[in-house]
Amino acid sequence: MTSSAKSLFRATRLKPDLGVPLGLLLPRQDRPNAARRDADFYPTGQPEAIRALLAADGERIRECGSVWEPACGDGALVREIRSAGIPCCASDLIDRGCPDSWTADYFTCRRSRCRAIITNPPYNLVNARDGHGRWLRHTLDMPGWDYLALLLSWDWPAAKANGLGAILDNQPFSYSYLMRWKLDFTGEGSPPQRNAWFVWRKDWVGEPAFRWLDRVDYRQPELI
Repeated sequence: MTSSAKSLFRATRLKPDLGVPLGLLLPRQDRPNAARRDADFYPTGQPEAIRALLAADGERIRECGSVWEPACGDGALVREIRSAGIPCCASDLIDRGCPDSWTADYFTCRRSRCRAIITNPPYNLVNARDGHGRWLRHTLDMPGWDYLALLLSWDWPAAKANGLGAILDNQPFSYSYLMRWKLDFTGEGSPPQRNAWFVWRKDWVGEPAFRWLDRVDYRQPELI
């Protein structure tokens, strides 16, 4: 028994051998609200994530000619890619107002629209627990792309359950860019996790590499 629990027993003049469940004596701790947004929509509202990626990999992305954003949402990533002078096709399962986009079920797409894919994928479909890696498996098996960049939580590759580990063992990413700042997807402040871009390149040779991204990159000195 912890010292805090013993102190509580002394304060209430109860002893553990009286058969009083410990849970009735300790303060109640409610679990945090685990509800997720409709269709797992967490827009990348802050532009620095994609701006930093373009600063680091812009030359390679431009070599692909154009980018497909298949989970475009309201167009947060699309606007930045296009403003950098890179043609960008945009689609999503639900129309959320992204300009010049179309609605499409990603899992019905059998070939990439462009040689580069950049997106913040729906986490409930790409993670191990809920999605069983389905989104990633479909993307890696789909022909037509040479460059793939996914914005995900930093600890995402650590999961081995439900087949995700096997996918990454057989088709590991080429390199990852860990962001040295936290992204606020909800606009509520205090983001709980660190994020990274995970990049697959068809021309990559060797083991997965590790790289950094800083917030002050590309066109964003005003965001300091």
